[in-house]
Amino acid sequence: MVKFGYTILYVADVAASVNFYEKAFGFQRKFVTPENDYAELLSGETTLAFASKTLASSNLKKGFIASDKTQQPFAIEIGFVTENPAAVLAHAVEQGATIEEDVLTKPWGQTVAYLRDIDGFLIELCSPMG
Repeated sequence: MVKFGYTILYVADVAASVNFYEKAFGFQRKFVTPENDYAELLSGETTLAFASKTLASSNLKKGFIASDKTQQPFAIEIGFVTENPAAVLAHAVEQGATIEEDVLTKPWGQTVAYLRDIDGFLIELCSPMG
């Protein structure tokens, strides 16, 4: 059996990224290495984790494409479910996020918004389905 355990974002400053996610979304630290090059947050069933670009480079010998706020986001998003996407969006922007697409209601009734975190990763804020 395979279980989705975590998503790891490769970031320039693990401590700053963890701090952003704690303040913007209320997540709590689960684990941080003494070197501050890897951290995990309590974010529900699936762990959200961060690795320094230096650590990621040591694992991926052929390299990787780093997230860049000045470029378009990757073709992937992190989805956070909340009863009030508009309020969470406003709070995240106060903490340093940037709006990619403001709050809107989809034809099926779900409310969504898209933002970029301080490292440029795309986040969807959405109301629960059903």
